[in-house]
Amino acid sequence: MLGAGPAGLSAATAAAAHGARVALLDAAPRTGGQYWRHRSADDGAAHHDWPLFQRLRAAAHTHRARLDHLPGHAVWHIERTVTGFVTHALSDGAPREVHSRTVVVATGAYDRQLPFPGWTLPGVYTAGGVQALLKGHGVVAGRRIVVAGTGPFLLPAAVGMAEAGATVLGVFEAGRPTAFARHPLTTLRAAGKLAEAAHYLRTLRRHRVPYRTRTTVVEAHGADSVTGAVVARLDDRWRIVPGTRRRLECDTVAVGYGFTPQTEIAAQLGCAMDRDADGSLIARVDTRQRSTVPGVYVAGEACGVGGAGLACTEGELAGLHAAYATTGARPDPRGVARLLRLRAARRGFATALHTAYPVRPGWREWLTEETVVCRCEEVTAGAIRHAVRELGATDPRAVKLCARPGMGLCQGRVCGYATAALTAAHAGRDVTAEDLRGLASRPIAQPVPLGLLRDPRSGTMPHHDEEGA
Repeated sequence: MLGAGPAGLSAATAAAAHGARVALLDAAPRTGGQYWRHRSADDGAAHHDWPLFQRLRAAAHTHRARLDHLPGHAVWHIERTVTGFVTHALSDGAPREVHSRTVVVATGAYDRQLPFPGWTLPGVYTAGGVQALLKGHGVVAGRRIVVAGTGPFLLPAAVGMAEAGATVLGVFEAGRPTAFARHPLTTLRAAGKLAEAAHYLRTLRRHRVPYRTRTTVVEAHGADSVTGAVVARLDDRWRIVPGTRRRLECDTVAVGYGFTPQTEIAAQLGCAMDRDADGSLIARVDTRQRSTVPGVYVAGEACGVGGAGLACTEGELAGLHAAYATTGARPDPRGVARLLRLRAARRGFATALHTAYPVRPGWREWLTEETVVCRCEEVTAGAIRHAVRELGATDPRAVKLCARPGMGLCQGRVCGYATAALTAAHAGRDVTAEDLRGLASRPIAQPVPLGLLRDPRSGTMPHHDEEGA
């Protein structure tokens, strides 16, 4: 199992409960992933669905004889063998190997970012970044904070900081959430989510935090750090409405435009990919969470961003069927049918979310020629446009070779979406799945020492036998 967040933890406990030997690998020191990031073993004050995490953690402890949690293991490569797979990871700088018959990829997602003038200034965070500081370390990112972007995740980010004592100057939603009205049945089935959103809005009102739609941050100002942000009204295509710019004095800007599924490992294994409703590249799976590669299951955000509840449901399905593939323990048909119904409802709500909070193309017009797109290599929007128009680079990989966006430490995780969108726009076409797959396909998923590439099998680790999932 790759990833110990909601999907991976659910998959691991389900597989172990059905007799499979499980190795649960995660780069973090504790289970829970980004969603249940916690400062201590029982700190659930700032976390949603904490009782669910406690149940999963207890189940993992119950099945500890068959479930081997391997924290601090950053997976960088997986290879096929005659009997299954070898997962290569780094732990404390040392190479490690895990052998298994099946692999469950539950690698989650990360913040999708859109560049704008000033977004590289200290004090500009992703919405997930400010949440991580607060939930993982009890640190409030700033004193006067502007929250902007699109999607429901802006609400808990703003509420968390307001409750922690920060002055939140406003939540500026680029979209129009009333688009949910186009999906009345799907929305009604998710009454709990609507109640959660209503709670956030009530909390924002109590803290006198304004909530503005069709508005977002289009510039950040400052010398050594952020001192102000410019917000502006947007039209239906997210072009700035003339005369609506205004500056807010602040020391922190938190921006979020949804999430990007982390599909590097799935792409590395050769899994077929699709485009989700929000345009993201996702792994294609069937009703058993099987990918198109035999022995590889995918669950959670790598199949499409949909929240912790959906990730847990898909993880449980993946764990049950991975265990069946390795031990022959057939899952209860009624239980599987219940999970499939739950998955369909939750996936439907996720699709409605993506439809209600799309990223419109007008954001590209916020950029100047000098706006940095790739922070690692300091590649500007002008350099990307030059590569397309003057050097004939018509796809993101060609632009990467000509102008170096995505060549830095993050390997395009931060700038990949923006680079693909700018390249396609200036080439006169839409972003394709092949564009995104080209950015996600990496033989090395994590930074590793060069010496490891010379001798990738130099590490030592007890091998999990062929019954491992």
